[in-house]
Amino acid sequence: MILRKWEDLPTRMQTPEVERYYNILKRKKAQLLIKRISDVLISGVLLVLLSPVFAVTALAIKLDSRGPVFYRQVRVTQYAERFSIFKFRSMVTDADKGIQLTVNNDSRITRTGRFIRRLKIDELSQLIDVFRGTMTFVGTRPEVPKYVEKYTDEMMATLLLPAGITSLASVYYKDENQLLDAADDPEGMYLETVLPDKMYYNLKAIEEFGLVEELKILIMTVLAVIGMDFAKKESQTIKK
Repeated sequence: MILRKWEDLPTRMQTPEVERYYNILKRKKAQLLIKRISDVLISGVLLVLLSPVFAVTALAIKLDSRGPVFYRQVRVTQYAERFSIFKFRSMVTDADKGIQLTVNNDSRITRTGRFIRRLKIDELSQLIDVFRGTMTFVGTRPEVPKYVEKYTDEMMATLLLPAGITSLASVYYKDENQLLDAADDPEGMYLETVLPDKMYYNLKAIEEFGLVEELKILIMTVLAVIGMDFAKKESQTIKK
């Protein structure tokens, strides 16, 4: 991937807070290019190898409930650009017309949806987004526009790179749904506590950006999916 010139960034991103992270990435152009090439090659191979899983999942979704196979919600990625993410549908149709967060015991989740969400199969279709460049393997998870509008100036630095399938924050918050499920006000807790804490790790990942670090996060993600828990080494939030 190629980092845009500073003057070509969206106006909201041309701030001193973002510039600090921009300068870090600017010194790592070669690694950014390798990252994009790796994204294309690996996602392409995986899409072919996992095509039987895609087919079985699609059939199960269609047999379980009415509606499309894919859920195409609008999210925000690199340079604050909007895109329609590919996710296997795990909820009833039009579930996002209410709250845009999902809690653990959400009644909108279908029977097939609970299974594919537990095994993270619903996320596999995002390989399509990685292949076409709207996402990457490791990067800040893509938010809906309404939450990006609440980003601080420093949080906007996470949009210097494409949104990711996984991240260090995702590993630490793999049980986020359960956490929100226990809250009286899930959306309020997400905005006041969870999002700032996750952003701390997302920004830290930019500071320490490197292909070796991303490989470590991918390995941690696989281990987290099969049941391993990782304790946060630090606990700090981004100031609002």
